[in-house]
Amino acid sequence: MNLRSIDLNLLVILDALLDEAHVSRAASRLGLSQPAASAALQRCRHLFQDDLLERGRGTMRLTPKAVSLRVSLKSLLANVTDLIDPPDVSLADIRQSLRISMADYPALFVIGPLLENLQDTAPGIDLVIQPWHGADAAKAALVDGTTDIAISVFPDTDDDIQREELLTEHYVVAMREGHPIVDKFNLESWLGFPHILVSGRGDQRSPVDAQLAKLGHSRRIGLVVPNFQMLPNLLRMSDMVAMLPSRVVPASGELHTFATPIPVSGFTLHLAWHRRRGHDVGLQHVAKLLTSLLQ
Repeated sequence: MNLRSIDLNLLVILDALLDEAHVSRAASRLGLSQPAASAALQRCRHLFQDDLLERGRGTMRLTPKAVSLRVSLKSLLANVTDLIDPPDVSLADIRQSLRISMADYPALFVIGPLLENLQDTAPGIDLVIQPWHGADAAKAALVDGTTDIAISVFPDTDDDIQREELLTEHYVVAMREGHPIVDKFNLESWLGFPHILVSGRGDQRSPVDAQLAKLGHSRRIGLVVPNFQMLPNLLRMSDMVAMLPSRVVPASGELHTFATPIPVSGFTLHLAWHRRRGHDVGLQHVAKLLTSLLQ
């Protein structure tokens, strides 16, 4: 193939088309007319000998060939950008949108301070906090470019992902002031009241239940909620108890906390991005701010 015959701008348009899976949205993102984006799609189809985007039920979807192109295409464009236009820009001049994938923990206590810091240091950076679908989905999104930064528990990673350790967390048991077992908390009294379980998937069991079963015990899960943000108010208005990361407990002192009555493993939280974004000034600035806020 004669590389001189390939228009690099065509690959830029293709990147947007594959991200959006929608011709009009890709055109708007790039400042093109819809006919121009459609014409570029036809040229890309000819270049790669594949439909790339095909009609679904009211939507367009990527063909297997298009899916296989995404990661290589993004890496190629990032390398070309660094080669031709190496980043050398003031933080104050950056105009950029960054997509961050994280659960409500740690979003609960990091988003506000992060916005305050950005207002002072890089006010042109906008943030999109994406819905949380788990660590595996977050890692896949970093690879295919649909997420820029992820915060999660990443026990292992690969050569394409840059991972930084943020903090090590432990769990505590929390309950309201005046709870009947505040003055007599132990394993038996803990198991005597309904528990609130946090599960984004609606699970009614956790590894703690398996651990209890090995010890010959069980607990009643009285309520399952999708995020930690709901816990403090629910605990204050009921006799339920909950096990939650220590940093989720409000500093107001309105809840009592105890060490877990059985050994419960904590977790290490990581911040991650794709290595092709190592020279992205805006992304690296946000990553440093998140690291400083969470360590």
